[in-house]
Amino acid sequence: IGDWVLRRACADAAAWPRRIRVAVNFSAKQFMLRPNISGHIAEALSASGLEPDRLEVEITESTLMEAKDAVRELERISAMGVKVALDDFGTGYSSLSYLRQFPVDKIKIDRSFAQDVLSRASKAVIGSVSVLAQMLDVDLVVEGVETADQLNALRHWDVRLVQGYIFSRPVPADQLTLQLQAATPFRK
Repeated sequence: IGDWVLRRACADAAAWPRRIRVAVNFSAKQFMLRPNISGHIAEALSASGLEPDRLEVEITESTLMEAKDAVRELERISAMGVKVALDDFGTGYSSLSYLRQFPVDKIKIDRSFAQDVLSRASKAVIGSVSVLAQMLDVDLVVEGVETADQLNALRHWDVRLVQGYIFSRPVPADQLTLQLQAATPFRK
């Protein structure tokens, strides 16, 4: 099913405006069962015509711990020009050594920190990871933003990328294409 999701996501995104990327989550199990996952990604990109920099591979820290060849595959994926995002940062192992060991283009802070964005602990985590992302020159995304108050609180840390229901609930790809067409001139 993972291969189908990847191929479908690439095919759908190829029809969207050039500035829009598509993110596909990959599990540790996929890396363990598919030793040449970078080859499958290359095939999906080629078949769809999607430019590599428009695909983002999302993995969790557990993938790095559980799949022994994940780092090598991520290096191959990154070398193709595909973006790599570390998802749910702050909820698992949170070893900072991962950020040095493999190419990461984006850190995604877990939604639990946005839900409680005004607590002292959440402020400390978001603020620290924001500085870390700036120093590493990687994008930072806070997941799970649902309210204007949460969004305003995140501006304090210069968080520029957020994801959540404040913008839209998940929608089918064909509906997203219509929304994109309505929002901006539709060009590749």
